[in-house]
Amino acid sequence: EAMTLSVSVLVMSVPEGLPMMITLVLSTNSKKMLKDNVLVRKMVGIETAGSLNVLFTDKTGTLTKGKMEVISIIDGSLNEYMTLSSISSKYQTILIDSLLYNNECTYDNTTKHIIGGNVTDKAIFSFISKPKDLNIRVIDKLPFNSKNKYSTSIIEKEGKKIKLIKGAPEKIIHYCSDYIDKQGNKKVLDKDKLLAFINSKTAEGKRAVAVSISQSIYPVESRRSTLVGILLIKDDIRPEAKDGVSLIKSAGIKIIMVTGDSKSTANSIAKEVGIIDNPNDIILSSKELEALNDTELKKIFPNLKVVARALPEDKKRLVNISKELNYVTGMTGDGVNDSIALKKADVSFAIGSGTEVAKEASDIVILDDNIISISKAVLYGRTIFKNIRKFIIFQLAVNISAIMLALIGPFIGIPSPITVIQMLWINMVMDSLAGLAFSYEVPRLEYMKEMPKKKEENIINKYMFNEIILSGLYTLIISIIFLKLPIIKNIFETNKEMMTAFFSLFIFFAVFNAFNARTHRLNIFAKLNENKVFILIIIFIIIVQISIVYSGINIFDTEPISLKEMSLVLLLSSSIIPMDFIRKLILKKINSNISPCQREVF
Repeated sequence: EAMTLSVSVLVMSVPEGLPMMITLVLSTNSKKMLKDNVLVRKMVGIETAGSLNVLFTDKTGTLTKGKMEVISIIDGSLNEYMTLSSISSKYQTILIDSLLYNNECTYDNTTKHIIGGNVTDKAIFSFISKPKDLNIRVIDKLPFNSKNKYSTSIIEKEGKKIKLIKGAPEKIIHYCSDYIDKQGNKKVLDKDKLLAFINSKTAEGKRAVAVSISQSIYPVESRRSTLVGILLIKDDIRPEAKDGVSLIKSAGIKIIMVTGDSKSTANSIAKEVGIIDNPNDIILSSKELEALNDTELKKIFPNLKVVARALPEDKKRLVNISKELNYVTGMTGDGVNDSIALKKADVSFAIGSGTEVAKEASDIVILDDNIISISKAVLYGRTIFKNIRKFIIFQLAVNISAIMLALIGPFIGIPSPITVIQMLWINMVMDSLAGLAFSYEVPRLEYMKEMPKKKEENIINKYMFNEIILSGLYTLIISIIFLKLPIIKNIFETNKEMMTAFFSLFIFFAVFNAFNARTHRLNIFAKLNENKVFILIIIFIIIVQISIVYSGINIFDTEPISLKEMSLVLLLSSSIIPMDFIRKLILKKINSNISPCQREVF
């Protein structure tokens, strides 16, 4: 008898369904996320996404459409040309050579598509729309990299070697002394005037790319280059970018845009999507960031919103600083150089159109490159954590009442109110079936109105502790009253009928308390129709329990009870709903003066 009791207590006290439930809730939500263009590579990344404090995001493709288009060309005289046809033939030839042969793209005649290169190169290649001249030979190339901010290509044309240079205007213009006018003649360049004009254009959200040539094979820094022109490239903001940023910010997550664009372009985009919305918000260039030591950077970090002309090393440093400040840090990336920062972040988001190296280093892949999909990943992460907490409330409430009953029972003359077989069925209800039911709770936008969970926060908070203790104690008290009160004993003809009724009472307590555990609302049926699995499992448990009582199966050691006796069982077990309603009502009044995002709920 003592052995049976000890095994019963052990079975009831160990929440062995929790690991299964966590695996189940992660896998079911991973499938749902795929439909929202979010591919989960590492399961742990989903839940971490729900606890994000800081998100470092790219601009191109994430906040913008990622479909760049050359809209005009500016020469050194500030003349602006919308098409190549509006340019003189001599100037046009120089410009086309500069753009066509200092480009990583090629045209595939089979598929009729432009292949290779980045989005900028593809936009430029599309603008030219002209096949390469086979008589012009490319001798050497230096691909674009984030550190140099330019690419070079040396071509041989008509027996002469020409160096073609393309990159960031502030970098290229600095090394140019003259420019080619619209007639194809060289003139002295007014750098300050040109840079001011470019800044006025980039302040409108346009991207600028400078092109220059050199008749001699000297390094770019030799200042022997001649400016050919400035390309203005447009990349429209995604229609949903503003809503995505707003949703992430409402969740208490700080967004920092890290981009390779100039400060003025980055500033314009950041303001338009809502990343910058305060006069105290700070924008830094890569050089300004490098000039700050870690202590200085930590001081301004709360107000930092944009890092322009960013290098891969900047991303790595920003992640380290964020983590040192004890923030749960998220990072987006698409390139090979981003992989280190992606690995260091608490949760990393690779862009679907990015490199395979970045995807391999990430926890989650955003298939459509869209920031709204990142906000969905955060929502799913919070939903998973919520569902786990709901299950814990339900299970521990049953655990407490069952364990206390098993321990107190022998001292009050109830040595074993529930048989071992009955205990296994109860255990199945509160572990496997409940885990399945709570894992299908759907994401709710209201979760995005709460502040992120702190790293050191306990999984069981005050709200949960309150509900677990009260529900567990209430179930225990009603159970003891049911077993010891003479007026209830007299209702049943035999002791076996009474113990059958008690077995049903315990099961139905769990059933009704499942409704309490799934929501913090006073209305326990709120949005219940969204979780069909929960409804089906509750119906299944009720059907099985009634079958056990009335089928006459001896294995459960039960005996059919009358309708009057079953009504008493249902009345007592359902009383846990009004009890929890009163608890929620009291908490609601206590928290009436606290903002919704600060209230402690599961």
